[in-house]
Amino acid sequence: MDNSIIKRLGNLLSVKSLVTLTLTVVFAVMALRGTISQDFMTVYAVVIAFYFGTQSQKVQNALEGSGNG
Repeated sequence: MDNSIIKRLGNLLSVKSLVTLTLTVVFAVMALRGTISQDFMTVYAVVIAFYFGTQSQKVQNALEGSGNG
């Protein structure tokens, strides 16, 4: 159990996660101020799509791997 928490925290601190979290915070601040530009929305949408796409691919690969064993 303890090892699982440490592994999750390590994954959270990966560069991809830090970039995604930072952009999400910036998005939230800009949304509260009402100053979201179209350029930022484009970049944010691409990063979020990439992040969740890779996460879902990892889950799918793990499920396929466990089904074959």
